[in-house]
Formats: sequence, structure tokens, C-alpha cells
Amino acid sequence: MGTQYSHFSAEERGVLMAMKQHGHSGRAIARMLGRADSSVSRELARNGVRTPGPTPALGRPRRGYDAVRAGERARRLRRRARRERKLSADSALWLEVQRRLARYWSPRQISQGLREEYPDRPEWRVSHETIYTAIYAMPRGPIRRELTRLLKQQRAARRSSARGPERRGRMLDVQSIHLRPPAATERLVPGHWEGDFLVGARNASAIGVLVDRKTLFTVLARMRGCTAADALEGFSRVLRRLPLSARQTLTYDQGKEMALHRVLTQRTNVSVYFADPSSPWQRGICENTNGLLRQYFPKGTDLSGYTQRQLDRIAHEFNTRPRASLGYQFPAVVFLRELGMPELAAKVRQSVFDSFAALRR
Repeated sequence: MGTQYSHFSAEERGVLMAMKQHGHSGRAIARMLGRADSSVSRELARNGVRTPGPTPALGRPRRGYDAVRAGERARRLRRRARRERKLSADSALWLEVQRRLARYWSPRQISQGLREEYPDRPEWRVSHETIYTAIYAMPRGPIRRELTRLLKQQRAARRSSARGPERRGRMLDVQSIHLRPPAATERLVPGHWEGDFLVGARNASAIGVLVDRKTLFTVLARMRGCTAADALEGFSRVLRRLPLSARQTLTYDQGKEMALHRVLTQRTNVSVYFADPSSPWQRGICENTNGLLRQYFPKGTDLSGYTQRQLDRIAHEFNTRPRASLGYQFPAVVFLRELGMPELAAKVRQSVFDSFAALRR
């Protein structure tokens, strides 16, 4: 455990004043008191006083220390009332924060979302650090466990970055990610996707995940199983619902579930490119998205029971969460704007705020 800070006692202040009067340095005083040099420096800066007569070598007024004055100041500050917590248990702001947490908004997304929704009401602004503090300051129990479960990182300890050997097999007949067009690599326009499987319990079920590289718009595809035929059917179904302009490229890893990628290209007009082996950072957007989606689909759960309609509802909720890399805009709104649908984008944005207003009634 680290050393805990404690305020100077009356005896320590008396020693400090006496040694300062005899010309001892701050470091010498710190050694005598068993304190850190910085603690003594701060105490002298807070409660130092000028004493008569200049310092001989420097020609400046000598600075001393008044133990009585320092003690009175410390007691005065201790009695001063603390500011009321902004997220008190019964406040309307805390209830609003909890509503957004229940939709898996992160504290940073909540902070920016409230700022955008209430630009003229500073009392409805709260920093993400204040939200984290309010959650972890709660007493241990079911309410705190429920709130921490809604955060992105739910584990008590971080998982090691080391991974086991790849067991899914790889393909030889692939287009390398290094041949991908510049528009996809530079994220210039929507329609360039990253894809992956979100795998369920015992690797027996999966959900297909597609993320647009430019707008972060996410599509979820129901899979009957984890085979290449299942991936072909699931990805084809959701891709064909998109406009042709939004179907350009797909970047995937070299898992064998994409063995029928050429058939997928024929069905959807999407060119499939493959990342280098053991290079998840080349599909970093999808990797990060998978981590966020685990809030909806925890590890160890069976994913075979979800219908496509249920997945569409979850994807809509996910796409109407503000994202930091988009300036805290909604991916669904940015995606529609980029596709030339500003009116529909405005309706989607307003519907999100209307839904929170309905919950407050």
C-alpha cells in the first residue's frame, strides 16, 4: 500500500516554525519530521510569513513560518461547508444519468450528450469523471454492481493481451488488405466495412458484425451457426438491405468462416480484403466495436436465440450512442448524412432526445 497523506499536527508545526527560525532548509526540516520535501514546501507556501530583515546573501525579505496562524487556518478550512454533490442520490440529473447508463452509454458519452441536449442549462452538465466518481462512491451492494455492469469494462482485472494460437485455420485465395483502395484505407467515404464474428458460449453460436470505417455505423447479422455457409447467408442478407453506394469493400481477418468470400462478392458487390495473420490492429475499429457490443452480448451467453429483428433494435440503440471519434455525434446520423439523407438523419437525432423526454414524464 502507498503512504497515506495526513495533515501536519500542532507538534509538527511547532518544530517546523522553530527550525525555520534557525535557518534550516525545507529538506532538513522534512528529514527531521519524516515528511516528503514537497509536503513541507507546500506547508511553507501556504502559511509562510515575512520576517523583519533581509536575507544577507540575497537581499530579499526573509520568509518564516507561523505555527499558530497555520493551525487556525487549517481548522477554519476544516469547518468550511463542502459543496453539495451534483449527482446526489435523489437528483433529477442522477436519474437521467442512470437512464443513459441503462442504454450502455459511457460516462463520457453521457456528459457530451447532456451538453448537446441542454446547451443553455449548465445545471444539467456533468463531467464524465463526476459520473465515474458517483458510481464508485456508492456502497457495495446490488445497485453498485448493476451500475458497474453497465460500463464498458466489467472485469475486476484487465485481461492479458497475450492470446493463444489461432485454431480456426486460414485461407490462401485472398486479397490482401494492402491492395485495398485508398478510399477505404483513408476512410474518405462510407461503404467500406470491417467485419467479424461475435462468438457465443463454447463457440457454438455467433452474430455477424459489420462496422462502417468512416461513420462507425454498425450492422448486426443473425447467423444460424458458425460455418462459412452461415456467414455467407447472414452477411448477404444484411448487406443487400444497404444502398449500392454503401456496399464497396469489406475487410476481414483470415478466419475460415469467410471461405466463401468470392460468392459473397458476387451476391452483394462488396469486394473482400483480408488483414495480415495475427494483426488485429489492422481491423481496430471492429475490434473496439466488438468490445462495446459485449455490453449487450456478454461472454459465455448463447447467441442463437436472437432474431434479426431483435438484433436490428440493438443495433439501432448502439448506433444512437454518441461516439467520441465522431465529435460525440450518433453514428446513425453521420451515416445518413454521408449518404445524402439529411432529413432522415435529423429525424433519427430528434427521436433519441424524444425518447429520453418520454422517460422523464
